[in-house]
Amino acid sequence: MNVSPRLLLVRRGREEESVHCGRAVVATATGETVLAIGDIASPVFPRSAIKPLQAIPLVASGAAKKFGLSDAEIALACGSHVGSPLHVATTKSILKKIGSSQNDLECGVHWPLDSGESRALAARGEEPSVLHNNCSGKHCGFLAVGAVRGLDTVGYVDASHPIMREVTYAISLMIGVELDESQACVDGCAIPAFSMPLVSVATGFARLGAGEGLSPSLACSAKRIRTAIVQNPIMLSGKGRVDTSITAECHGEVFVKSGAEGVMAASIPALGYGLAVKIDDGAQRAATAVMADLLLQVLQKHSLVTTKAKSVLEGYARFRLKNWNGADVGSVEPVSLAGS
Repeated sequence: MNVSPRLLLVRRGREEESVHCGRAVVATATGETVLAIGDIASPVFPRSAIKPLQAIPLVASGAAKKFGLSDAEIALACGSHVGSPLHVATTKSILKKIGSSQNDLECGVHWPLDSGESRALAARGEEPSVLHNNCSGKHCGFLAVGAVRGLDTVGYVDASHPIMREVTYAISLMIGVELDESQACVDGCAIPAFSMPLVSVATGFARLGAGEGLSPSLACSAKRIRTAIVQNPIMLSGKGRVDTSITAECHGEVFVKSGAEGVMAASIPALGYGLAVKIDDGAQRAATAVMADLLLQVLQKHSLVTTKAKSVLEGYARFRLKNWNGADVGSVEPVSLAGS
């Protein structure tokens, strides 16, 4: 892989303190590159950034319709939630509708991603459960697919399980790359983790946003997922979190999904564009800033950004560093992408 360009600079005073390198791409549903920075053909593990693609079978299989899942519940299946009472209650609601219980979830247990929720849980003398896992909504979606197919869901996280094969096939169709289950690694929540070209991640999000390049059935499923996400951004992550904030403030013009290890993906449905960012050192701070800057540039170029959305995106893209006394000590700012 070629050496990645510098995408984010961190300065203390006027001196450079840290640099984050990486890759970024804007692509269409056909895979045409609108903007490319760095080696966009090299593979990445998109991790949770592709949860909306993994949720396609939830709708395409007929499970969402059969079990009467709400848009909020579908959106949760696409999100990495913070374990708030709302998220936990929504997870329970899905499980009840599909006739499953939390004992059927195989995603593991961790404390809520939101530190406030974790402290509140501990203050009550409670331990986290599988329902607090940020991936529990997605796993409920997998169980729903199993339920509508009449499958035994034990071991559904294995790459060879019929549920996961259906999910893998859906991802392949969305990104335009055939994924081989024999090459699957394992994600944090135990499901298969596949590497794929960064440009293919962007292509998948372009297709998700515009429905182009998909069969009528897949296009319809993508539209339902897109609508669910845009109408329920709180389910993507949580209050004050980047996915939720950007998606909410852009009012349907954009939706964003973060993944682990410095990956982010986004869609601009009106333009038929998908965007993907990978920071080489895995820093989420850098991925967020670069994605926000990239979105801002594209939206401004096409006169799609509102005053509020511009303010939110600029706040994530570049900001001042403060010390514990509140004094201004430095800055975080993307390297100019102009001409890339």
